[in-house]
Parts: sequence; C-alpha cells; structure tokens
Amino acid sequence: MKKLIAGIMFGLMALTAPQATPAPQYTLPPLNYKYDALEPYIDAKTMEIHHTKHHQAYLDKLNAIVADHEDFFKGKTIEEVLSQLDEIPEEIRQGVINQGGGFANHNLFFNILAPNSGGAPTGALGEAINTTFGNFENFQKEFNQALTEVFGSGWAWLVVDHDHHLKIIKTANQDSPLSLEVTPILGVDVWEHAYYLKYQNRRPEYIEAIWHVIDWNNVAARYEKALN
Repeated sequence: MKKLIAGIMFGLMALTAPQATPAPQYTLPPLNYKYDALEPYIDAKTMEIHHTKHHQAYLDKLNAIVADHEDFFKGKTIEEVLSQLDEIPEEIRQGVINQGGGFANHNLFFNILAPNSGGAPTGALGEAINTTFGNFENFQKEFNQALTEVFGSGWAWLVVDHDHHLKIIKTANQDSPLSLEVTPILGVDVWEHAYYLKYQNRRPEYIEAIWHVIDWNNVAARYEKALN
C-alpha cells in the first residue's frame, strides 16, 4: 500500500513539476564594444536602445514565429531562411521578412562598426572598390546618395552578386539583400531609430559620421567569404 501511494505521489509530482522552457533558436549576439565606444559619432544611448530594444524586439518576434513552426526552422540560420523566401510557409512569410530581416540586418550592422576605425579599405576589397567605382571617394559618394534616397525607413548596402561584382543597392524597411540573391558585406541603417537621438532629422550628418566607425577589416573578411 505504501509503495502504491508513493508511486501515485511521484506521478502527481511529475505532472505538476514545471517544464523546462526550450531555448530559443536564435539569440541576440553581444556587441564587440561598449555602447559608448563609437562616440562622438554615434552616442551611447542610441547604441544601447538600438541594440537592447530594437534589435531585441526583432529577435523576440522572430523566435515567436519559430516556436510555432519549429520543423521548418530547425537547423537553419536566419541567413539561410532569408535566402530562400519561396520555401517559407506563406502564412508566416511576411513576418519572417520583417522580423527575420530586422534580426539579420542588425546582426551585420553592429558587426561592421568598431571604434578607432574608418578610413578606406585596402587589399582585395580596396582594389575591387577602385575597379568598380573608380576610387573610394566615388564609391563613398554613390553610397551616400543611396542612403539619402532611401524614402522613409530602410538601408543601403554594398553587396557581392553571383558574378563576384560589387554593387550598391537599397532596401526598404527590413528587407534583406539575401532575398535578392546577393551577399551583403556592408549595410547602413537609416531608420530614424539609428540616429534620431543625436542627429534628429539631420540624416546627412549621420551619414557623414558613420564612415568614421566602419570596420573595413570586418567588411573585407565578408568580401573574401562571399568570393568563396
């Protein structure tokens, strides 16, 4: 009788014990620098809010989608998912474009920034930029023009296409260049949350400032990977 009661009690405890929450598939990458490290070009409060609020929000909403479609996302990076939009179930496709794109875009953005950076790239990337755009100054001018022309919220990108050529493109909202079958190696966020606390409506000043914190070593590594 005691064994029977003990068995019943054990079973009840197992049923009522809190279940472990499965770990989310995607997690927020930490920054490689402190929030104030990019000052005076990007202020600490903007960086903190951008990373812990906006970036985190895209991640949380993406993981909510993943939780209901685990079989589809299992074993896939967000970059792989965004590269094959037609394979995403139609009922979640736009959500993945918005939230997954926001997550992936910011992953790249925060990684191509660094303190004590700027200048112009050298090596294979520098040569490719000179070949494609004439020189770095022409590239910078064209990229700035693309950033200026983004209507509302969006991004400008330096990408590598299937023929290993460099191109400057723009995307709206959080659309990912990966969905256009090109590989982004440099992306600049011109949503207002990226600059409004410091620059208010003066987007051109933010565009000028961002060049001082571009980590060309990171961009060059992405270029080499895209070629391979």
